[in-house]
Amino acid sequence: MPDIKHFDPDATLDTVVRLFWRQGVTSTGIQDVVTATGLNRSSLYATFGGKRELYRAALRRYVEQWSWPAFRRLTEDGRGLPAVAEFFGALVEVRCTGEYARWGCMIANAHAGAEHDDPEVRALLERHHQELRDAMATALAGAERRGQLAPGTDPAASAELLALLAYGVNLRSRTGADPATLHRTVAVALDSIGAGAGA
Repeated sequence: MPDIKHFDPDATLDTVVRLFWRQGVTSTGIQDVVTATGLNRSSLYATFGGKRELYRAALRRYVEQWSWPAFRRLTEDGRGLPAVAEFFGALVEVRCTGEYARWGCMIANAHAGAEHDDPEVRALLERHHQELRDAMATALAGAERRGQLAPGTDPAASAELLALLAYGVNLRSRTGADPATLHRTVAVALDSIGAGAGA
């Protein structure tokens, strides 16, 4: 007879995402996972594997629930620079207020931690960066068509710049950066590539 799971693996993984996201993988032990989920080690190992496999699954879940939907909204928006401004506004909001304040971004945290040495994690981080940059590039291409960019602006290079700015917002918010300062920094970056730049 097959073993019947008496818990919801999806709900368990959501709990684990929050644990790794808030504490980081290095500071989180299996006992922390056991305590947070209420499961015993054998159930965790049988379902997810060891800590490394569990972290990989949590990181994939984070990307699926948080990153891809935000990138898709930016890609499909079509308004150009206002869509980019809205993306950053929402980013600062979620990083600085509410339940997830000062947690940073699980992806940015992984870039800064030892976990990026795992080839599977590194591949996901690279894909995440490409998707973020591509979403920015699509929005900037729309901005260019609408005449919203300053003459001579390179949309591809600017997309890379904005992707890096997103990582900066994520990291600074983790240490308690003032949201007003983050909003001003984003505004300056967008103004520097906007049609009014140098006018």
